[in-house]
Amino acid sequence: MEFRIDSAVLTDAVGWAARVLPARSSVPALGGLLLEARDDRLRVSGLDHEASARVDVAADVAREGRALVLGRRLLEICRVLPRGSVECAVEGARLSVDGGGARFGLSLLPLDDYPASPALPAFRGLVEAGAFAGAVGQVAVAAGRDDALPVLTGIRLALDGTTMTLAATDRYRYAVRTLQWRPEGGAPEGGAAGVTDVVVPARRLTEIARSLTASGPVRLAMDGGSIGFEQDGVRATTRLLDGRLPRHAKLFALGKHAVATTGLEPLTEAVKRVAVVAEGDSPVRLGFTAGTVRLQAGHEDDIASQCLPATLEGAESQTVAFNPAYLLDALGSFHTDTVSFRLLGPGQRALLTAGSGTSHRHLLMSVRAPLD
Repeated sequence: MEFRIDSAVLTDAVGWAARVLPARSSVPALGGLLLEARDDRLRVSGLDHEASARVDVAADVAREGRALVLGRRLLEICRVLPRGSVECAVEGARLSVDGGGARFGLSLLPLDDYPASPALPAFRGLVEAGAFAGAVGQVAVAAGRDDALPVLTGIRLALDGTTMTLAATDRYRYAVRTLQWRPEGGAPEGGAAGVTDVVVPARRLTEIARSLTASGPVRLAMDGGSIGFEQDGVRATTRLLDGRLPRHAKLFALGKHAVATTGLEPLTEAVKRVAVVAEGDSPVRLGFTAGTVRLQAGHEDDIASQCLPATLEGAESQTVAFNPAYLLDALGSFHTDTVSFRLLGPGQRALLTAGSGTSHRHLLMSVRAPLD
């Protein structure tokens, strides 16, 4: 095998595929990246027991072939290569990487020990890359981090007709985002258990979404055990998580409530400002009236406050308190000029929306906190 390729292109391809490599494995070959050169293309593949990644990029192939090398070591080499053209070739029992006067040699791993890459599941339809990546980012902030509760570390992906619903929760907050997709290839339009309502690992799905180009369609593939995405030479698969997330319909049905609205960017900056005196899980309190929201944090002599313009409908006043990190995560997931709080009262859940919109909603549990 011998090929020439731009160093930046090689680094991006290796970096993408290396994301799925396990930190530790009893199978040494799983720490490797498979390089395949043919037809003026270089394919870089990586996998572990849960996920796979594959990317095809342009290369000037002088001699076709395959090589398996330690993935993280190859990535380290790529990151320090001089910019410009790089020549890679199998020489005996190693892969040489030569560019800009720098030369590296990597030992080859046995190809016979490398498992076959999993096939892409059945094609289900298409979704716009930019909209999908944005939606994943909006809900992923609410996914759990506790591996003792694996299903809560996932993002629910549900398909119903032409509507895709993404949702995540860690029991203290719940984010939901809907968007349009295009079912194709004989995909069921909703209701098929295990196919149209699944839970995808949030970390994996976030990495995949970030790798997508900003525009164009993404092919979505899915079966009862795995999900796959493909776009412009990039392909990724990951296993699904067992179990189901708690359903959000009843939680989001608030009944009689007040609605407070204020500027998103000023509120975000104010929360950051007053939270500097909030220690540990100390909350930030928001007191809404007809024309103002007053933020407060801290206790005793260490306190901070700030007032901002706001509107309130359905009540003369409402006071709620939130974990500042959770509140900032929620506010950061919106991309509008204003944000609305649908409020039931102190210590109860509050639903954040982009004004009157319903495509993106973020539920936060408020806490009871005395005012200073």
